[in-house]
Amino acid sequence: MDRMKKVKKILLELPEYLLILSVIFYWFSSAVVVNPVAITLIIVLILQIIFKNRIVGIIIPSLLIMSCLFLLAALMSEFKEFPTFNSDAKQLLFVGLSYFISTIIVSVIMIYKYAIVSPEREHLSTSPG
Repeated sequence: MDRMKKVKKILLELPEYLLILSVIFYWFSSAVVVNPVAITLIIVLILQIIFKNRIVGIIIPSLLIMSCLFLLAALMSEFKEFPTFNSDAKQLLFVGLSYFISTIIVSVIMIYKYAIVSPEREHLSTSPG
């Protein structure tokens, strides 16, 4: 049982860091040196790691989920433009689906962390005795 608590604690600590990695991937793949969207997201996520604001912890992943769903629709639209299922189409699907679905999963974990698991309850459940 103690091992499960450790796994849960680690899993709940990861979302912000994984979303920062996701934003860095987006920043490098956009090939824009000064990307205000990426810079803003990284700053907000770093501030979220420091201050752990519950409202922001729900808003950030909610916005990311909505944008990922929109971009998944754009990905499917782009995929339909391929006349045949060639290597470029496979790469588009593999990279796009992997990126957006993993971002959605991490965002859902972050929403769970801030909406359902309160910091007070988490602190009380991990304290000895």
